[in-house]
Order: sequence, then structure tokens, then C-alpha cells
Amino acid sequence: MFWNKPIETMKREELERLQLERLRATVRRVYQNVPLYRMRMQEKGLVPEDIKTLQDVQKLPFTQKTDLRDEYPYGLFAAPREEIVRVHASSGTTGKPVVAGYTQADLQIWAEVVARCLGCADVDYRDTVQVAYGYGLFTGGLGLHDGAQRVGAQVVPISSGNTQRQLMLMEDLGSTVLACTPSYALMIGESLRDSGFDLTRLKLRKGVFGAEPWTEGMRDQIEGLLGIQALDIYGLTETMGPGVAMECLEGRNGLHVWEDHFLIEILDPESGAPLPDGETGELVISTISKEGMPLLRYRTHDLTSILPEPCACGRTHRRIRRLRGRTDDMLIIRGVNVFPSQVEAAIMGIEGIAPRYLLVVDRVNNLDTLEVQVELMPNLPFDEVRQIERLEGQVRRAVEQVLNLSVRLRLVEPGSIERSEGKSRRVLDKRTLFN
Repeated sequence: MFWNKPIETMKREELERLQLERLRATVRRVYQNVPLYRMRMQEKGLVPEDIKTLQDVQKLPFTQKTDLRDEYPYGLFAAPREEIVRVHASSGTTGKPVVAGYTQADLQIWAEVVARCLGCADVDYRDTVQVAYGYGLFTGGLGLHDGAQRVGAQVVPISSGNTQRQLMLMEDLGSTVLACTPSYALMIGESLRDSGFDLTRLKLRKGVFGAEPWTEGMRDQIEGLLGIQALDIYGLTETMGPGVAMECLEGRNGLHVWEDHFLIEILDPESGAPLPDGETGELVISTISKEGMPLLRYRTHDLTSILPEPCACGRTHRRIRRLRGRTDDMLIIRGVNVFPSQVEAAIMGIEGIAPRYLLVVDRVNNLDTLEVQVELMPNLPFDEVRQIERLEGQVRRAVEQVLNLSVRLRLVEPGSIERSEGKSRRVLDKRTLFN
């Protein structure tokens, strides 16, 4: 497997010295080349020389997604245009997209960190990696592609979509690793199940899934349907793409952040104050080796915590817990905070219920309402209305218990909730119609 042992097992003191060196260089770079950062630092009375310790990162200004949109397309680039060899952009946003620029050195680092991620999954030159993330401006496809090539694996750059073709090539080419969103992996697994496909015809053994939050229950579903080990990979277009962090095989307990390239903080989402290890808060990332578009203290809106204990795998880079959700995915229903992932966790494991759901939020007579639509499994043995009613009551109780909120629960026919080859839509918020 790919194993950059000198870096991945670097002593903490050495790693922190390297982080500080790279942080200071990055601060100088953006101060000199990015007008927005220079202005914000000057407003705080800061110059690059004021950054003397890693804790001094807290003196620096935050960066928000709105900054990237406001400075669209090149306002946050810290390298000359002629040194930018690739651009990517975020998908699924309204208005202007978030554009990220990469120098040749950035692309080499990106391939390196994704290769480390694949090493965590025990992927090497003997594997065939079927990359079913979308290619193009989305970072998923090319990010996993370059990392898989870096470990010497055979790459199948199939992109997302055309599930039957995915399955044909998976079998014919002997793909051993599937890389895609967990929603699409679930869709592929359901297709295999519904067609009665014999899994022994596949050589698939690992899945590298990311780009959206997913629960342990969903992992169990995917592993059962595909007969694989499923691991979580994390990244954002703004900070690089996939490859910021990855689970290893040691209990799959937390994702290693490659701290020689990404300096992380966990902050209170409201106050911005730092939180101690183990407490859940917003993940804030400073990229400390990027040339094209380095970011200082980027507020990801992802909720997680730092796992303080060392990992049995021997890697010394700290781990973050799997994402609980996002602060900007949070719904407030009658004063109660609701995350879609809470609903997923509640319904997983209930017999007869598929891992498909949709939260429909509306406003009736100035009161917010929440309808939770949950899909039934196909070919249910239930033949009485009373049995369906019992199941509906069981699911409603599970959802209301985890949300601490009364909901309207609707069981829907198998296949009726929209499928996606990318990120699934979990929320339909009709309240915007009243704005």
C-alpha cells in the first residue's frame, strides 16, 4: 500500500514545527498577493511577522464561502495567472460558483494526499479503482483519479451515471475499489439486489465514499449490498478537494487529517471561540502549502470534533470524528435544531424501511411543519393495513425521539424518492415561497 511513513508518522513536535513554518509562509504569501487578506489583516493591525506560534492562527481573519463568491473568479488567487494550470468549481450552488485554482505543485500535493487516503484503505498498485465520482469542475473525479494513479493502481475513469454500464465494467474489468458518493454506492447496491446479481462475480473489496455526510447505518447498508469495506474520505473544493482527511482500517474510528498541509481548528459556531478536543464544533481549515489559492481559517460549516487519543495504525496526524452535519444544513423547526443525518440514524435498522428519506418543511398559518417521507423496502411481507400502521408508528416514534419534535410521518412506495448519481437531496424547504 502507499505509505509515506516519514511524514505520516512524524513526531508531533516535528509536525508542529513544519506546520508553523508553512503557516508563516502562507500568511506572507496571501498578505503580499491577495488584496482581501491584506486589507483584513491591516484592519486587525496585523502583519505577517506577528504570527510566531501556531496559536497565533487565532489572530488571523476568517474566510467564508461568501468571500470566494464575492471575489469570483480570481480575486483570492495568490499565484500569477500563468502559473495556474487547472481550475475547479463547486457544484450545486446558486449564483456564482466557488472557483479554486491550482498550480502544478498544488496538483502534486493533491495527488499525494489522496494517495495517502487510499493507503489508509490498503489500496495499491494491484487494485483497479473505478472512479464513479463526477469528472469535470467537481473535484471528486479528477481528485481520486490522480491519487489512484499516484499509488500505481489501474484507474477506470467512468464518472457517475449509467449504472448498468458501471456494473458491466465493474465485473468485466475486475474493479476492486469503488470511489463515489455514498448515495450513489447505495444506488448501485440496490440495483444489484433488485436484479438478483450474484456478488461472487465481482472482485470489489473496498469503497472510498465522500462528498456528503453519511451515517454508520448507511455504511452497514452499503457494505451489505456490495460485500465490501466502506471508508469515509473528506475534502472540500475550497481547501483542495477530496484528500483532506480519511478513515484508516484500524476500527474506522475517525478520519486522519493530513496536518502537514491542513491546519485545523474546532470552534464554537456562534462565538468563534476555540473548543477543547472531544467537543463538537465547526471545523475551520487553513491550507498551509497551497500556492494557487491558499485560504486562512476557512469556515467549513462542517460539524465534528478532534479525537485526542492516538490511532493504533501508527499515524500521528490527528483524527476528526465523522461529520455530524453542517451548520448551514441545520433546520430550525419550531425552535428545534434538526439535522437530516439525525433522521437517517433513526430509521436505519428498522425492518422494512429503506435508507431513503426526504424532509419536507413548510409553513402553515405561520407555523413551521415537518413531514418526513420514508421509503418502504420492496417486496415487504406485510399484507395487512394494521401491519403497515404499526410500522408507521414505530418509525414515527424513532424519528420523534431523536429529533425531540412531533412530525408528520409518511411511508412512501419503494423507488418513489428521487435517486441521485451524485449528492442526494435530503431536504425540500417550501418556506422560501413565503419570503
